[in-house]
Amino acid sequence: MTDETDPQTAIDAQREKHAHERDERVYEHTASDEQEGIPFIGAGPGDPRLLTVAGKEALESADLVVHAGSLVNSELLDAYCDHAELVNSVGKDLEELIPLMRDAYDEGREVIRLHSGDPAIYGAALEQMDALEHEDVPTYIVPGVTSAFAASATLRTQLTLNETANHVAFTRPQGKTLDPEDDHIADFVEMGDVTTCIYLGTHAVSDTMDRLLEAGADPETPVTVVYHASWPDEDVIEGTVADIGEKLADAGYRASALVLIGDAAAGAGYERSYLYDGWANRGGNTAESDD
Repeated sequence: MTDETDPQTAIDAQREKHAHERDERVYEHTASDEQEGIPFIGAGPGDPRLLTVAGKEALESADLVVHAGSLVNSELLDAYCDHAELVNSVGKDLEELIPLMRDAYDEGREVIRLHSGDPAIYGAALEQMDALEHEDVPTYIVPGVTSAFAASATLRTQLTLNETANHVAFTRPQGKTLDPEDDHIADFVEMGDVTTCIYLGTHAVSDTMDRLLEAGADPETPVTVVYHASWPDEDVIEGTVADIGEKLADAGYRASALVLIGDAAAGAGYERSYLYDGWANRGGNTAESDD
């Protein structure tokens, strides 16, 4: 592999390009457009019915689907990809994945890169797209439903609620890819009106809650864990900062769960919004009476 085709060299070059100019395609296409190149599709949280129409249409014409292994429901692959060659990306590095997709695209095949959830949330999509673009293979994103939205639907609530949660934080706990000084979960929880959604942290819930307690968090702060949101084996575990770690350990889940901290996950304590109390229509009513 030459320097010109090395993925890291490509990523570095494209990253520098991003810093100085915006891709013209930004102004030519919307998120729903079918475009030239390899689409990076969000498969959604699990249930095949939560795949977008755009994603479904693209998959149905695919020749090669490079997918995120067990993070993508096999029922979705069976329903929409049974005609295509399937390649599991788990265990493959960029040095293997980029030539695989590039060569297939150059051969005229319809290539799909299928991510779990939405590629914009902890998807590591941009580095693949940059490496492909560097080799003149165009790419684009087809958004998907992220697991936090599926979890809130399961819980029959909103992530934002008037007077309860004005903000939403998508975050992950400290570990191999996040240094302790970059872990802001305690800051979000301390704010009080934030629904904190923790991705990629099922294995570290006990440690995360211990750090919250050390930082002075109220032990009774509600925490809800939704395992495999929208999958057939979905499970909901409710607790508090003080006891959710033990409850999750008893359930035996070590991955694939979304952790929500805050009252909004329970739909508790909110106040009626202004939207449906006449406030939003007052300007229109006044203007109409003036006529």
